[in-house]
Amino acid sequence: RIAANKYMVKNAGKDAFHLRVRMHPFHCLRINKMLSCAGADRLQTGMRGAFGKVQGTAARVAIGQIMLSIRTKDVHANKAVEGFRRAKFKFPGRQKIVVSRQWGFTKFTRDDYVAWKQEGRIHPDGVNAKLLENHGPIADRVKSNGPEGLFAAPARTYKTRIEQ
Repeated sequence: RIAANKYMVKNAGKDAFHLRVRMHPFHCLRINKMLSCAGADRLQTGMRGAFGKVQGTAARVAIGQIMLSIRTKDVHANKAVEGFRRAKFKFPGRQKIVVSRQWGFTKFTRDDYVAWKQEGRIHPDGVNAKLLENHGPIADRVKSNGPEGLFAAPARTYKTRIEQ
């Protein structure tokens, strides 16, 4: 995280990206300390009551789980990939960098997001975006968006298969 963040701040600027850590260290690592001096057998109980004290925390990460995400403009895409390339050496195991087809941290593809934004169906909601569908009380949609809040057809979804 620190390696990717430092590279991006230095090369793209601190306001040009949003880095998200997708794993958290909730797992407690414990240690059952044992004495190794003379007479230690009279002081400790061995494996009886061996729960141990917390030594640190760690994140439990599954195979294929996303560890870090970054959203940035297309101008800084190569810098983001390079920042993640440098950061992946800080993690054990093999890591893969994948460029997402989504728009930012939303669940919408880039093509759908742009099309729905032009139609006026997308409402920004912080980091995410809300999609206005073609159902629900008409009076509420007209009240909040005016007559242009009514859509002629339901929102299209990106159903075509993307070849790799």
